[in-house]
Amino acid sequence: MSLRALLGLAPVPDTASAPTPGDTATMRRIAAELEALEPRRARYVAAFALILGRVAHADSTFSNAETIKMAEIIRDLGHLTETHAALAVDIAKTQVRQFGGTDNYLVTRRFRAMATAAQRVELLDCVFAVSAADESISVLEESQAGQIAKEIGLSRDETIAARVTYQDHLESVKQLRGADNR
Repeated sequence: MSLRALLGLAPVPDTASAPTPGDTATMRRIAAELEALEPRRARYVAAFALILGRVAHADSTFSNAETIKMAEIIRDLGHLTETHAALAVDIAKTQVRQFGGTDNYLVTRRFRAMATAAQRVELLDCVFAVSAADESISVLEESQAGQIAKEIGLSRDETIAARVTYQDHLESVKQLRGADNR
């Protein structure tokens, strides 16, 4: 089963861990791989992984540092083993490469529906953490983080608060500081 099926984008057989409306196939695939988790929690981790993959792939590549950070976050968030976290990240990366543009909004919309306000803020912080994993947040990654923040319903102030923590990694800020030193 694909991650798209996990998120509800494709039909899924009726099972004990059947998806709720709005899940995409991608979310369902990751959740199926995370059978040890309660189904709702697995869907949450799946959506989280896909959104992290979205920002990591904003510049059309996944750096090793971004992949490692994604696995660390997913492991800690989902209380997963290293193996399951790596599997969830690998599936998310594959799905983002294949279906990213198609699924991006659907996944963030689904995440918004299933997450609390605090969880949405936590996600944005993790989005910036993944972007900064290689010590640099590109303009593309920063833009993607802003788009994700809008899609999950965060205010401008919440977005700025998350961004400030990582301002030293922002390429746009680095360029301005470099221009000031000339």
